Amino acid sequence: MADLFIFMFILSFIASIIGLIKPTMIKMKSRKHVIKYILPTMIIAMLIGGALVEPAEDEASSNEPSQVESKEEHKEEQKTKNEESIPSKDERDDHKKVENETEKEDSDKEEETSVEQDNTDQNQASSENDKNEKQEKQNSSSEPNSNLEVHYINSGQADATLFDYSHEGEDYNVLIDSGDWNGQNVVHYLNNQDVQEIDLVIGTHNHADHIGQMDQVVNQFEVDEVWLTGNSASSQTFERVLTAIETSDTDYHEPRAGEEYEIGSLEVDVYHPASLTGDKNDDSISAKMTYGETSFFFSGDVEASGESKMVSRGGLSADILQLGHHGSSTSNSSSFLSAIDPEVAIYSAGSDNSYGHPHNEVINRVKNAEIDLYGTDVHGTVIVTTNGSDYSVATNQNGNITASQESNQTTTHDENQETNNQEDTSTEEQNTEEKDSTNTNQTCVDINSASKENLQKIIHIGDSRAEDLISLRPFDSVDSLTAINGIGPSRIDDIKSQGVACAK
Repeated sequence: MADLFIFMFILSFIASIIGLIKPTMIKMKSRKHVIKYILPTMIIAMLIGGALVEPAEDEASSNEPSQVESKEEHKEEQKTKNEESIPSKDERDDHKKVENETEKEDSDKEEETSVEQDNTDQNQASSENDKNEKQEKQNSSSEPNSNLEVHYINSGQADATLFDYSHEGEDYNVLIDSGDWNGQNVVHYLNNQDVQEIDLVIGTHNHADHIGQMDQVVNQFEVDEVWLTGNSASSQTFERVLTAIETSDTDYHEPRAGEEYEIGSLEVDVYHPASLTGDKNDDSISAKMTYGETSFFFSGDVEASGESKMVSRGGLSADILQLGHHGSSTSNSSSFLSAIDPEVAIYSAGSDNSYGHPHNEVINRVKNAEIDLYGTDVHGTVIVTTNGSDYSVATNQNGNITASQESNQTTTHDENQETNNQEDTSTEEQNTEEKDSTNTNQTCVDINSASKENLQKIIHIGDSRAEDLISLRPFDSVDSLTAINGIGPSRIDDIKSQGVACAK
């Protein structure tokens, strides 16, 4: 603003000089008009311009030291920055040292990264090699390198089967069921086969004719693992088995359908049960045991309903089938036999047993399907030997199994075979027959050894309770029969009053 009035003052001054010399040049009529109009304008512009210029100069003069100071401060600051940015010789040496160290660290990191990458590549290669080796080992583990012997042990009216084989220099043994409670024939057989360690013991279900000697097996041999269904029982036999497992280092498992295992070169596939129903027979552990290309199927005492569930799951085909429930007609349905489609069927039963096992209809069903049939009551212990491809069947004695027209059981064999059969019969079986004979001639029916038929001579003991009684053996006294469903104190009094039952 001050500059504008200064400019006006200068113009007015110039105009005044010119007007005073020659008024017409600035379009004034006379000098008088110049003095009247131009000079006042010049004076006013000079006064206003001067008034405005002086404060501006004062402000400029007052700001000048500040600007100088600011410049000096800026210069000083810049100098300080320069001094800071320009390190001393020692600092330069240190900086150089740091740079060298940094470069070295970067180099080391690059080297470490390279080494790590190499190690990663090596680890991946090693892992791949380990995986390949493991796969090769697994492949080799499924390939038998020795013969497998499967012993269907003659254990009387009971079940016991031994798998005996070796793999890569190690011996393996698997035992499925362990005979009846009131004998030691299975334990003796294992000792005669020089068995010292058993990798797996399977109790297909907790009836005394399947887990009868399991407590002795666990106590006398080194057993790695025991399988049971998970159903409970109140029998002393079952309690002894649990005690033996608990007091040993034996592992315990309750398998379910769909589980798969490898024991050396033996593959174990569990087909039943998927879950428990509470029916001890129908919940029996059922499994296929495969050695190379040869397979064996076991179903304990599974009945037709359980067999139907397995058939619906599929994949049951096997070369050798152990008939379910000792060859009972409650098992071994036509659909189950067709699904297994075996070449050989083997059952375990006591000679002249009171149950009539194997039942005629099962014998006929197997024969009509052109399946080779063997039974421990006729042939004694049956041994199947396989190298994983081919197999052979050997028996303790010769015999032929045919369905009887008169009774539910038939076996035909010559006099020599009859003698051998008696010699091969288990101690438990002989004792039972002797006791049953004594009980028939006398009035006492031994609840720990009598047949199902003789047990029904006891008051309040019918067909169903006779089966329960047999599964719960042994009993300490007649009073222990309260463990049977439906037998209470008043019925125990009736049984005692009858005077037929006794516990030996």
